[in-house]
Amino acid sequence: MFDRIASGYDKMNHLLSARTDIGWRKKAIRLLKKDHPRQILDIATGTADMAILTCKILEPEKIVGIDISDQMLEIGKKKIEKEQLVAKIQLQHGDSETINFAENTFDAVMVAFGVRNFENLDKGLAEMLRVLKPGGRLLVLEFSKPRHKAIRSLYNLYMTIIAPQVANWFKQNKEAYLYLCESANAFPDRQYFTDILNKLGYSDTQCKPLSLGICCIYTGRKPLE
Repeated sequence: MFDRIASGYDKMNHLLSARTDIGWRKKAIRLLKKDHPRQILDIATGTADMAILTCKILEPEKIVGIDISDQMLEIGKKKIEKEQLVAKIQLQHGDSETINFAENTFDAVMVAFGVRNFENLDKGLAEMLRVLKPGGRLLVLEFSKPRHKAIRSLYNLYMTIIAPQVANWFKQNKEAYLYLCESANAFPDRQYFTDILNKLGYSDTQCKPLSLGICCIYTGRKPLE
């Protein structure tokens, strides 16, 4: 599905969110600033938007981005070349549930709008914990369901009807955007998600809602040994 929508993915994201998604990413990335991570893993990197922004804001030694969509990765590689960041960002095919790196490898692991697509959420989160160094930080940016009834009704209208129709007008895969809405609604957000992180062994877990609760930033740490 993501291969099919790869060519218009960035344009549609910015259009449908009125570019709010860029601000969300920047706010999330800045939460890592005080940790000064040098080695970062970006899971479900897609077209590398998060990796590129992170490289510019945090200036780490290296970012590795993994994704199961080869078409997304190809677009991401072209963007990285254009930004002249080839020496710092490496993209490769990879699955969040079987991360091909040794344990205690990364100072930070991040996922932007990807965890809701994990086939096995617990397994993916456990893998991220495994590859984090002790004291390393997890950063997750994901859609959530607004708590205010009126806002939630408008959000559902936009996600279920308006967004897929706009995607259809721009000759994008309407069914794919319907799936994105369904996966966002099914995602165990806020306290449910931090409870999962705690259960798996993360410490210092937090949830920060953004834009009236449309999106949340989640953080957690791998305990020091």
